[in-house]
Amino acid sequence: MECIAIEYPYIMKKNLSHLFFSFIAFAVAYGLAWLTAIDLIINAVFISFLIQWILFVPAYYFQTEKFYDLSGSMTYLTVIIYTSYASYLMTGFNLGSLILGLFVIIWALRLGIFLFTRIHSTGEDKRFQSIKRSPTQFFMTWTLQGMWVAICSACALTAIAKGVVLNGVSLMGFLVFVLGFSIEIIADHQKSSFRKNLSNRGNFIQNGLWAYSKHPNYLGEIILWVGIAICSLSSLSGLQLMTLISPVFTYVLLVYISGIPLLKARGKEKWGHLSQYQEYVDRTPTLFFNPLKRFDK
Repeated sequence: MECIAIEYPYIMKKNLSHLFFSFIAFAVAYGLAWLTAIDLIINAVFISFLIQWILFVPAYYFQTEKFYDLSGSMTYLTVIIYTSYASYLMTGFNLGSLILGLFVIIWALRLGIFLFTRIHSTGEDKRFQSIKRSPTQFFMTWTLQGMWVAICSACALTAIAKGVVLNGVSLMGFLVFVLGFSIEIIADHQKSSFRKNLSNRGNFIQNGLWAYSKHPNYLGEIILWVGIAICSLSSLSGLQLMTLISPVFTYVLLVYISGIPLLKARGKEKWGHLSQYQEYVDRTPTLFFNPLKRFDK
């Protein structure tokens, strides 16, 4: 009984902290939408969170994370289609908005299908083993996904709502997006092919793009969102320029929070005892390509 009495305040404190961070995530994303002064964007951001909160209920009830990543991609599709259609009804057809919207839709569909297929082949996402047992922590995770959708798509949504200006800058942005998207697709394909080869079981990938970056898929992800921001730039004005934080947010998220730190710890645990792995880690840049680095040793 004494142990329970001691543990109870600790659990309550953790639960309250999860709810507090959930509120902060919503407030930050909603505040960014408010800065655009466009009701369409404010509504789209609220929709992105509402979808996550609704889907959290069956996910927690059935203790599953199998449709978590897919729901994120579907949320992107929802807010892009909603904003594009509403903008079309209010201002008419805009070719730039159509192209930008299609780029985000194609990216979201590809990523959602890829992640959904991967988790069903592996059986589970190990990140959620302990998280999904706590209702408040699991709720926070779904809320953070809503923030991810809202902040990353903010500049694209704002540009689409206003009408994307087609000029040299936006065309350059389209090319940067294609570059980043191509890198991400190639990197994911190379890693999937590596894993399907039974002779590679238990080994780590270090060929193809992975010979020049430990995380080329993340590099592609960051570059494509830089492209989206460049595409949107000419359409934004005043405080709407704050939505260009999208690629910065993506970089911070992948490099310091949910991406690279988790994979680094997992890789060290799995292959840290191998000298070959340590050599790969030492000679290969974490993110940005450096072809010469591979041959330093």
